[in-house]
Amino acid sequence: MVKALWNGVEIAASSDTVIVENNHYFPKGDVNSSYLRDSSYHSTCPWKGEASYYSLEVDGKVNKDAAWYYPVPKKGAEVVTDRVAFWKGVEIVVE
Repeated sequence: MVKALWNGVEIAASSDTVIVENNHYFPKGDVNSSYLRDSSYHSTCPWKGEASYYSLEVDGKVNKDAAWYYPVPKKGAEVVTDRVAFWKGVEIVVE
């Protein structure tokens, strides 16, 4: 089981993460969407494509752009389809 924790709260938990470039990508269904807030931020990975972001909100505290996903990954990066990864202080715990 892999968990994503921020601000003392479990944001995601899954036994089906995929590791790409040292990041655990969680299936969207295993992420608690009540903590996700849409962000207007985007970035581009040369081989995965354009990433979209979520900010996390827990107990009134916001971690801006702390989660990302690829709405339409490029060919060869399909493994991240419908998956979310975290950074910016989100703790990833492997049990």
